[in-house]
Amino acid sequence: MRNRIQILKQFVIPSLQAQTSKNFILWISVRPQDRFDPQINRLKEYTEGIKEFRTVWTHSGVAFWDDKYPDQEARSRLADAVHGSVGELFEVIDTSSDFTYMTIQPSDDVYHREFVENIQKMFVSMPMIQALGFRNGYVMDYKTLELAEWNPETIPPFFTIKFPMPVFIDPPKHLKYIGPYKSHEYIADTLKFGFIESRGFIVGTHGSNISTVFDHPYRGRRFSQKGTGVILKDFGLAGASRLIVPFSIMAVVFRMLPYKAKRKLRYWSGEKKWLLRPLFSVIYGILRS
Repeated sequence: MRNRIQILKQFVIPSLQAQTSKNFILWISVRPQDRFDPQINRLKEYTEGIKEFRTVWTHSGVAFWDDKYPDQEARSRLADAVHGSVGELFEVIDTSSDFTYMTIQPSDDVYHREFVENIQKMFVSMPMIQALGFRNGYVMDYKTLELAEWNPETIPPFFTIKFPMPVFIDPPKHLKYIGPYKSHEYIADTLKFGFIESRGFIVGTHGSNISTVFDHPYRGRRFSQKGTGVILKDFGLAGASRLIVPFSIMAVVFRMLPYKAKRKLRYWSGEKKWLLRPLFSVIYGILRS
C-alpha cells in the first residue's frame, strides 16, 4: 500500500492534473478495513489539497468485477461495493445529467493528458456506443523510466463505460447493465464497445505487480531517451523522476513465488486478515512492512 500510494502521488496524480479538461471527478475506492488506516488518512488529506479537480472517497471496495476472486465471491463483492458507494457518490455527482462516464483508473497507470476531453467528445459523436477503450498503449518501468509499446492480445482495462444516470445510481440496474462482464477482457461481450486506436495509456511497472512486468510478451518496440521524453510530455509526466522503492527482503522472496501463489497469499493475508489465525496476521504484517 505504501508503494502504491507513492506511485499514485508521483505519477498518477500529476497526469490527472495535466488533463486538458478538468470536467471529471476522481473516485478513490478503498476496502472497508482500510477506512481508518493511517496511510489512507494521510492520502485523503493530500487529495483535499488538489485544486485542479474534485475527489470523492468511498469505502466499500472497488466497484467493478475483480477477477482474482471466484465468480460467486466476485459478484458478491461487486454488489456490496456498488450498494455501499452510491450514497457517498450522491454528494458529488449531478444526478440531473442524462449520462455519467465511469473510467477504470488503475492506481499505478496513467492516461494521455487529452483523454478526458477526447473521451467525452467521442461519446457525444457516437450515441449508440456504451463503452470505449484503447486497443494498445505503452508500458513503463517507473524505477528506470524505460518506455516501450504495449500491445495486448485482449481488451486491456483502460476503458470508459457510459451509464444512463438513472442506471448508474440504482445498484440493481447498475449491476444488470454491466452484465457483470467478469474481467476487462470480456467487456465487449456485454456492452456495445468501440476501440480507440491511439495509444492513450501507460501501464506502470515497479517490481511489485503480481502479473505485469516490463519484460512481458505484450511489450513491443522500446524507445530512446529522447523518444521517451516526448511521449511522457503527452502524459503530463515530462518532469517525472525515477521511483525509489525501499528494499525489502520479503518483497524479493514474494516476487520469486509462482503467480498463483502470489495471488492466493495476498488474498488470504490481506483481504481475510481479520478472520484468520495469528499466523496469517503475522504474514500480513510482514507483507505490509
